[in-house]
Amino acid sequence: MFEARIKEGGVLKKINDGLKDLVTEANFECSSTGLSLQAMDSSHVSLVALRLASEKFDHFRCDRALSIGINLTSLSKHLRPCGNDSIVTLKADDQSDNLSFMFEHPDQQRITSSEMKLMDIDSEHLGIPDTDFTATVKMSSSEFQHICKDFKELADTVSIAVSKNAIKFSVTGEMGSMEHTIQPSGSPDTKEEDRVEIECKEPVALKFALRYLLLFTKATPLSPRVTLSLSKDVPLVAGYPIEEMGDLRYYLAPKIEDDE
Repeated sequence: MFEARIKEGGVLKKINDGLKDLVTEANFECSSTGLSLQAMDSSHVSLVALRLASEKFDHFRCDRALSIGINLTSLSKHLRPCGNDSIVTLKADDQSDNLSFMFEHPDQQRITSSEMKLMDIDSEHLGIPDTDFTATVKMSSSEFQHICKDFKELADTVSIAVSKNAIKFSVTGEMGSMEHTIQPSGSPDTKEEDRVEIECKEPVALKFALRYLLLFTKATPLSPRVTLSLSKDVPLVAGYPIEEMGDLRYYLAPKIEDDE
């Protein structure tokens, strides 16, 4: 049997919002250590990985390893009654075809419950190799989102260049070009969520499909900070920590010049 309880139910809604426009269905893997998910988008260009530690839930029980196949559009409909402060309990029996939800709304003294049909999804767990990245940038997730939105009407491809002194985002299209250059934060008065931290062993410059980065920024409400990790010839990783519960990470392969 699987059972999990979380007091800040809005986190589940934000996680699903960060997933559902990239992948339509996925297996949530349940074990004694927590919940995890790996899924590729339909074009097999990007990968998303979720990890939630069992000890960070208010209650967590998983008697044996269980794979829960979920349609993420359906999940968003079942999560509609969930407010930011709703207490959410999830339950599934080992052989059940359903996942049950119970939403407790403390302020309104009411309880909403529902059951969602599960899916049998055939998916392969992909091994993600550990990478020693050339450059790592920690910055405001909302600023990263604004930059991507600024670019979306100008071009389909964004260049990300990192040096020890700055990270530069740039695009060039038929209507012209635009770039954002951000230097590491030097002032101690800068709010933590607005700080820019750069670790760069050597300069790196790569190009990526902008539409995928825009989809990744759907996770912005999950975290005030995003970590961008880059190395030549390996996928970019955009990581969003989830309130100390775990993290949501997106992987995107760089575009090569011949594709343009």
